Amino acid sequence: MIQHERAESRAGWMFITPALVLIGVFFVIPVLGALVLSFTDFDIYSIGNPADTRFIGLGNYRSLFADPLFWKALRNTAYYVVVGGPLSVVVSLAAALLVNARLIRWKPLFRSAFFAPWVTTLVAVALVWRYLYHPQYGLLNALLGLVGVGPIDWLGNPHWAMPAIILMSVWKNFGYNMLIFLAGLQTIPPQLYEAAELDGAGQWQRFRQVTVPMLGPTFVFVGVVTMIAAFQIFSEPYVMTQGGPLKSTLTLVLFMYEQGFRWWRLGFAAAVAVVLGLLTLAGTAVQLRLRRGGERVV
Repeated sequence: MIQHERAESRAGWMFITPALVLIGVFFVIPVLGALVLSFTDFDIYSIGNPADTRFIGLGNYRSLFADPLFWKALRNTAYYVVVGGPLSVVVSLAAALLVNARLIRWKPLFRSAFFAPWVTTLVAVALVWRYLYHPQYGLLNALLGLVGVGPIDWLGNPHWAMPAIILMSVWKNFGYNMLIFLAGLQTIPPQLYEAAELDGAGQWQRFRQVTVPMLGPTFVFVGVVTMIAAFQIFSEPYVMTQGGPLKSTLTLVLFMYEQGFRWWRLGFAAAVAVVLGLLTLAGTAVQLRLRRGGERVV
């Protein structure tokens, strides 16, 4: 019996070893490398002669927290996470409820149509939306003109640039979360809805008392994945606004990219990456803690 268990254990390790090697090479080592670089003055000149790299301790972090652009990028990223993340979840859930409704016909067609933006190249989508937002020839301003609203410089106005990017991002990404919610909805036993209807529960009460609690694990997964993706937003502001007017769409990842690959302050950029990673871990922990607290209340 013991030999059989050891044989199974060895077989298990043989199967997972390739995956562990890949994780170590492409995740663990880069993370540790970024952490080490964040305590040095590593720059473009150090690439040719690594021996010139100096250990500066917390110097990069002190410079980072004293940089106004960092705080601007942090505020913009927090704005995107707080507004764009929940909005994406709500739109995804609404689309899943619509596709899952009994009265809806051609459900595969709607699923494919809603999921299509997710599989479309992000740069191509951003370029198309740039033309939609054009202040003179954009379709969005043309539609607003039909109701008497003057043209808006969506990407050139610091007050509208980030909401415009959030709108595009929600349209681009809601299809994936919609499929996750749809899978969760299809696992809810129909007997629960029938019992709630017999007890006199209306449609809103059935949604609040049956659908939402049964989708609890799905909400946790979608919320965490959406929040992590929101912290990592880069392509949308990079392609559409290059940071935007008055840096209104400068995000932490875009700030890290500019510092590392425009100004070649690689040690400083590594410090930004470490701070971003810690913020993402903290946000994930808060979401999980709130979810556990909600389960205790229920």
